Amino acid sequence: MSSTRSTSTSIPISALQRFLASEACGGVLLMIAALVAMGVANSPLANTYQHVLHFSTGITLSEKLGPMTVHMWVSECLMTVFFLLVGLEIKREMVDGRLSSWEQRRLPALPALMGVAIPAAIYLLVVGDANPLVSNGWAVPAATDIAFAIGVLALLGKHAPLSLKLLLVSIAIIDDIAAVVIIALFYTSSINVAALAAAIAILTLMLILNRLQVMKLWPYMLCLALLWYAMLLSGIHATIAGVAGAFLIPFVATPGQPDAGHSPLHRLEHMIAPWAGLLIVPAFGFANAGISFEGVSLSSFLEPLPFGIAVGLLLGKQVGVFSGIVLAVKSGFASRPRGATWLQIYAISILCGIGFTMSLFISGLAFPANPQLVEEAKLGIMAGSLLSALLACLILRFGPKAEDQAQEAKAQKAEIRQDGDVRRI
Repeated sequence: MSSTRSTSTSIPISALQRFLASEACGGVLLMIAALVAMGVANSPLANTYQHVLHFSTGITLSEKLGPMTVHMWVSECLMTVFFLLVGLEIKREMVDGRLSSWEQRRLPALPALMGVAIPAAIYLLVVGDANPLVSNGWAVPAATDIAFAIGVLALLGKHAPLSLKLLLVSIAIIDDIAAVVIIALFYTSSINVAALAAAIAILTLMLILNRLQVMKLWPYMLCLALLWYAMLLSGIHATIAGVAGAFLIPFVATPGQPDAGHSPLHRLEHMIAPWAGLLIVPAFGFANAGISFEGVSLSSFLEPLPFGIAVGLLLGKQVGVFSGIVLAVKSGFASRPRGATWLQIYAISILCGIGFTMSLFISGLAFPANPQLVEEAKLGIMAGSLLSALLACLILRFGPKAEDQAQEAKAQKAEIRQDGDVRRI
């Protein structure tokens, strides 16, 4: 999700280096968690699984939400930490990383935006307008699960060129921005004005602390906790607090140099990156991937909702991302990734159709009062993500490689080392 720099022994390992490394591992853990959840949901432990997820902790943080269950703590609290890391990584990339200049943003920008718009359009085309409630899930196939995708690439090893791995992460960063905007604008039903005013006041305080160059981390952590609670009460999804607050954490840019050990943003990244990649995302996957296949048949996948999501992920993502790359390159707007064939680029476009974590998250927001629709959405997400992963793997594993792939990989790694920007992908 971001860029990482080489560091001396006195400075912590930078977050992109750790996060991309842990995200590859985290992606594998996410796959395992999803498989375990599906296995448990279709075993004699199914009732216990559902009971634990919906067990009430007896704590009520919001009258609208009611008593917090285990599943709600995962979605409302733990995922806020994940979105905080997303925001930190986005800020880093925009200021001092792969998206810090217009030239660097050119190639991933167009395919990322088209990769959001076209799957949504395909979904709406498939489901039609007969049921407005089902139409509310248009954003479910629009998101890419970077953890899962990086995990798949990690399993492929040398069969995936370095340039395409970096392109995938860059596209995912912009995809994350789009997903956050969609959640904030389209999946907020009602607003508590007083709570929203409190959230704005907390953000203003964080901005003042930033402008005063307060470098201690604890004041920002306190503000983030209060901001999360205010957002929870406001009606805007609490995870937005993570992204909004992240942009106000001070960041010490060090172009071409090791990370600044005193930078609050860097320290916070190092603090939460392992938890997000190795615990929070797999926990969310386990809590949401438990689909019971009892009574499920082929016709179940052909229902408008799951079919629309599956087609949006499998077809919409590859069409949107690949056509965006082709348009950007052929028009001269951006350069083609080095050391990669067009077939490999197409495979990466297909890989963007893995929408597991973010798609599951958005489906819960799209159908909050209808568990049946959420279950149908899960079928489509699983089908579309699995088919996208398998098809991309087959192409990357058995498709022809670029003649200069090995040379370009060595050249890019040399450039990265010279820039002080080490990426473990």
